[in-house]
Amino acid sequence: MCRLFGFRSVLSSHVHASLVSADNALVNQSERHPDGWGVAYYREGAPHLLKSTRTALECSLFQRVSGVVTSETVVAHLRRATQGELSLINTHPFQYGPWVFAHNGNIKAFATVRPRLLAAIASELRAFILGETDSELIFYLILTHLSARGDLRARDYPVAEVCGAIAAARAQIVELAGEFSRADGDPRETYLTFLLTNGVVMVAHQGGKGLHYSTYKGRCPERDTCPVFAPECEEETTGHVNHLIFSSEPLQGENVWLPMAAGQMVGVDGGMTLHRVG
Repeated sequence: MCRLFGFRSVLSSHVHASLVSADNALVNQSERHPDGWGVAYYREGAPHLLKSTRTALECSLFQRVSGVVTSETVVAHLRRATQGELSLINTHPFQYGPWVFAHNGNIKAFATVRPRLLAAIASELRAFILGETDSELIFYLILTHLSARGDLRARDYPVAEVCGAIAAARAQIVELAGEFSRADGDPRETYLTFLLTNGVVMVAHQGGKGLHYSTYKGRCPERDTCPVFAPECEEETTGHVNHLIFSSEPLQGENVWLPMAAGQMVGVDGGMTLHRVG
């Protein structure tokens, strides 16, 4: 299916190595995920999205974007379509206000489930659904639960409330489409692996398709020059972190990668405190 990448950092960081330079960088996976790409990054609190329906490996824009993007928050996605035609409106990430969402997965029997899923989305949000994908409806269903719990414009939206909204949306999807698969298998089954951020808070959910995260390195090559270097940069912590990276597959380099379990949520708040649920 698709491939996901995202990070939150206390420093504005360059994404070129993760997206292009490493031997198993995201761009090199695009031959198996050829149905478009998208990159979202934040500047001064606002999301900026660039998308294409071309394969990232063959797209000069992807190369240029990855070479210039520097941000504290980035989400990137390579698409292998399961629902919806090849078009920009069906290409991830999706965005509403400050919120950005990218999904790797599927909803089983989506054509049958879609009308009831659409009806569960708040009417004031429903009008902004433009594409044909199950992913976009999952996004707006989560936004529906987020809007019931707090102000969608709030920058430091509580992570506990984000996780609660995700859990509520997941329960509705399971009620309509059946339990999501706990391990990668038949692509027609339901998979709910995704990233969600508003540029400050970032939360990932592992819903059957593999996802890994990293908060520290074996040894940071910039430990002697980085202005924010701290012990948590080179050891696992349950508290504050300086960076949180997500990737469908571990990327080569110094980062230590941990696999997420099915049903688990991992995220950070505005203070970069690490949260793990499940």
